[in-house]
Amino acid sequence: MNRTAMARRLRRDQTDAERTLWSVLRGRRLDGFKFRRQVPIDRYVADFVCIEARLVVELDGGQHADDAGRAYDAARTEVLEACGYIVLRFWNDAVRYELDGVGDEILSVLRAARP
Repeated sequence: MNRTAMARRLRRDQTDAERTLWSVLRGRRLDGFKFRRQVPIDRYVADFVCIEARLVVELDGGQHADDAGRAYDAARTEVLEACGYIVLRFWNDAVRYELDGVGDEILSVLRAARP
């Protein structure tokens, strides 16, 4: 499956945490910054991207907690950063139980990146 088709499938089949965070990010609700979801970058599909601020927001579930998951995430982050993006990672549980804090952290990075 090519990256565009995969991105479409991921947008259609988003997790509960992705759906929750998208409700905060969509429609320029976060200080006027525009986000896109499931965006192909290099060989990966990033969960959420603000092109203007060069910010990628990734949500991680339990599959990211083991050594293999952490190694994959580190390699993925390295590639995204090499493409010029700042990468923020949050656990799904943080979105579920600390959504305001997640939003505040994203907003802080966005404001710092604003030209």
